[in-house]
Amino acid sequence: MSQQRWVRLSTEKPTSTVYVLGTELSLDVCGSAPAGATTFHVHKTLGVNYVVHDTKMSKIPSLVTGWPLDVGVEVIVTMHKSSWRVNDGQVTISYYQANEETPMATAVLQLTCVEVSLDTDSSRSGTVTKRVADKRTWTWGPEGKGAILLVNCDRDRPRTQGLDCQDEKVESEEDLKDMSVMILTTRGPVDIFKKYQLVLHVSVSEKDKVRVFQAQEGREVSQYKAVLGPRNASCEVKGSRDQEAVFYVEGLAFPDVDFSGLVSFHVTLLENPSKKFPATPIFSDSVVFRVAPWIMTPNTLPPRTVYVCSISDSDEFVDEVLELAESRGYSCLVEAVEELHRESENPGVVTDVCRLVRKTNDRDFVVAVSKLARESKNTDFVGAVKELTWKAGCALTVCEGEKNHGDRWIQDEMEIGYVQAPHKGFPVVFDSPRNRELKDFPFKDLLGPDFGYVKREPATDQVASQLDSFGNLEVSPPVTVKGKQYPLGRILIGSYISRAENREMFKVVRDFLFAQQVQSPVELDSDWLVVGHVDEFLTFVPAPDRKGFRLLLASPTACYKLLKQKEQEGYGDALMFEGKLDTCSQVKIKSILADRDLKSSNEYFQKCIDWNRDILKEELGLTEEDIIDLPQLFTPEDPSGQAAAYFPNMVNMLVLERHLGIPKPFGPMVNRQCCLEKEVRWLLEPLGLSCTFIDDYKAYHQKHGEIHCGTNVCRQPFSFKWWNMTMP
Repeated sequence: MSQQRWVRLSTEKPTSTVYVLGTELSLDVCGSAPAGATTFHVHKTLGVNYVVHDTKMSKIPSLVTGWPLDVGVEVIVTMHKSSWRVNDGQVTISYYQANEETPMATAVLQLTCVEVSLDTDSSRSGTVTKRVADKRTWTWGPEGKGAILLVNCDRDRPRTQGLDCQDEKVESEEDLKDMSVMILTTRGPVDIFKKYQLVLHVSVSEKDKVRVFQAQEGREVSQYKAVLGPRNASCEVKGSRDQEAVFYVEGLAFPDVDFSGLVSFHVTLLENPSKKFPATPIFSDSVVFRVAPWIMTPNTLPPRTVYVCSISDSDEFVDEVLELAESRGYSCLVEAVEELHRESENPGVVTDVCRLVRKTNDRDFVVAVSKLARESKNTDFVGAVKELTWKAGCALTVCEGEKNHGDRWIQDEMEIGYVQAPHKGFPVVFDSPRNRELKDFPFKDLLGPDFGYVKREPATDQVASQLDSFGNLEVSPPVTVKGKQYPLGRILIGSYISRAENREMFKVVRDFLFAQQVQSPVELDSDWLVVGHVDEFLTFVPAPDRKGFRLLLASPTACYKLLKQKEQEGYGDALMFEGKLDTCSQVKIKSILADRDLKSSNEYFQKCIDWNRDILKEELGLTEEDIIDLPQLFTPEDPSGQAAAYFPNMVNMLVLERHLGIPKPFGPMVNRQCCLEKEVRWLLEPLGLSCTFIDDYKAYHQKHGEIHCGTNVCRQPFSFKWWNMTMP
């Protein structure tokens, strides 16, 4: 329905007003009628159209010249093109007494037609579309309407300090491409816009969520002026005979608990007949944007870049050297190494200690320390990841020691997702609130041109727990649940369910994830684990059939079944950790099976996993055929009784399309082959997956983590556009 404006008439003098193209003027024919008038006639000039509507009759074009003067009669006036001159359209209302042919009075309405239209990419085609209906509402779905806005959270010029949206400047043409275009079209006589005021505005409650720059013809983009934003909720715009004022809009805030993501802009035409009083509005046009959500990417999407840390565990190395030196009676060397450790920077300690050890001329000692030096670094692990990325055809970025400061848990530090609009999209790293040694890496090394950054920080008096690390944040592939489609999957968050002394992810992070809407989060129970991350008991791998993926769950039951089978086949003396640990730490299959405490603990841990299994089946619409149980045992940690992986946790893997980097379990060797590796290959290779087992025992497993914890992946975005979702 067109905007309609009530216009009062006068028989004493002509009434002049502006008609805005696409609207309707409803004339107050009764209010201006002289006493004794019973009928009226309508006359109009070329270019003006009118319809007389009688509530007692149907709406018809006004071919009748005389109409009864009744409150139920309405005259609707429209025009079809903008005026060249002020008052070049006219409507005359002639009033008559009963049975009289000469009008007793006339009311003249002088009209000037102008066009005022605020437009965006409401059709989501990537370009601005003019005069779209229903610009004031934003709707979801393939047939939905409404423009989309990106949070301008990248940094297109490395010399700048923060995000592009944190200043009132357009840094470059590339910066401009991250913004959405909004065009204000005005047409009409120049003189009319001297008498009427055009104001572009946003609500005060929304002004800190957006910033608007106005393009300046003939000027560099760096000279474009910020006209709306946190400091200004409105600005005056000059209208002209034929003008398109171009504005560029950037988002400043993602959807969150206090922000739906919707922002409306309005242009209002104001009439100011007297300098004594404020101007009054006579027309308003509005458009609405939705800020694009931050979207996570599941394992089933192709990888672009893998991230891994190169680390040297010098503290642990020095401790082991000191222990070895004391056992050999090298008291002077012990003192020298301790002093060196106190005075040296960590990255150089390993080399310096090795140099000291060589002076002992104890060949066996030198060999042992050299072996410790090699093992203190994760060089072999990084090399194995590099080989896997080469097979998968994706890039590898190694975060060196001077950047990670000994923090190897790059999965826990960040989650890489993306934002997308019809005209543009780019990856965005979500920086976790754990704030350990890797805390600067996402901002300093990932933030850049077309690579955005976002973070949510809790109150200063809140201390992060393990559940605030992003190994505790995963997302499923696309699923359909009871007829409802989740084409971008569902976020999975580990929380507490089973314990009175609970931990949970910070509310500010959880609120942010729920506010994005498009990946409706599911909360799981992960507090039964020492570290407490969902990636310790589940992952997703691509599959060619069914739903396009399988859910992999760690399973103590499957592990005991496999070990029992091997014992029955006569391999009860086969050793777990053979060749990896010293002889006294290796354990036979039959000893594992006979350990009642271990068995009892794993029965409890299996119940915790099964609780999550039921949640996942319900919330992701899965059946048993969609789930694969990977053999895995856990051991309780004193005094909490929470679970840690007994051997390298194979479900905590790196998924690069069909290439899987799986923690090497060092399981019992049966016929010169690890029976755990063989079982996993038998389960996964029929799906077309390639299993590569990587040794992460010393560098990650012994520190309560595995391959997934020590890597991170930037993946391609979904081909499905989030705005095409059907929302309730």
